[in-house]
Amino acid sequence: MGKIVFIDFDGTIADRGAIPPAHAEAVREARDRGHHVVLCTGRPRSLVSDEVRALFDGMVGAAGGYIEVDGEVLSDQRFPAELGAQVVSVLDAHDVAYILEAPDAVHARPATRARIAALLQVDRGDEAATGRTGVDILDALHVADDLKTVSFSKAACFDANLPMADVARHLPTGVGFLPSSLELGERAGELYLAEVNKSVGMKLTARHFGADEADVVAIGDGYNDLEMLRDAATAVVIEGAPEPVLAVADLVVPPPERAGLVEAFARLGLTA
Repeated sequence: MGKIVFIDFDGTIADRGAIPPAHAEAVREARDRGHHVVLCTGRPRSLVSDEVRALFDGMVGAAGGYIEVDGEVLSDQRFPAELGAQVVSVLDAHDVAYILEAPDAVHARPATRARIAALLQVDRGDEAATGRTGVDILDALHVADDLKTVSFSKAACFDANLPMADVARHLPTGVGFLPSSLELGERAGELYLAEVNKSVGMKLTARHFGADEADVVAIGDGYNDLEMLRDAATAVVIEGAPEPVLAVADLVVPPPERAGLVEAFARLGLTA
């Protein structure tokens, strides 16, 4: 078989939530040439459209916690009920605007919707905003006053009453913390099961396809891409990524607004 390529979504293949046509065409051409291309995103399945999923051979979602190939779910790791309830209690105690992400839905408290809209500068009357990060989050929200019984894979935190790194110190063992991929500052971040990351999902998916380790390519731009970039045979990083991410790059390419994946695929021999 050819290469197997794992691609991050936001800021890598997508520009503000939308995949440029040139990127979509590059993925199709690579697949036509016998390579596998897999979406590997921090987003849950519920925040990835059917149209986007159809572009790929499979999807690793929830930053490694969820794997789906050809409609078959290979992995769906979620917070154990007691641990999840403890996380929610800590977030509520620090007035965090957060969403709980699951494959079928994203959940939030009533006041969170308006806070997210303001933070992401989403104008519901702006038709040009359709498909933008923020709009899709708000459209998918299931709102409830009490979230302690919600089953979830990951928590995305948008704002808090103190830096999220400080909030994270109050979380129980087994919960990991990363800065937000949406560049919302120190009062934002992502919470995940400490033993789950994109590399875990990448390796499971590569084994499912029978891929050799030497044929694994990872492409990303954020802190939650670090493990998969380090563990891939070839690491491609987007210009402007944080310094620790750039440090592991074998190849650096332009961001999606400049169709950087077209260059990456050509230089890796995935397309003409």
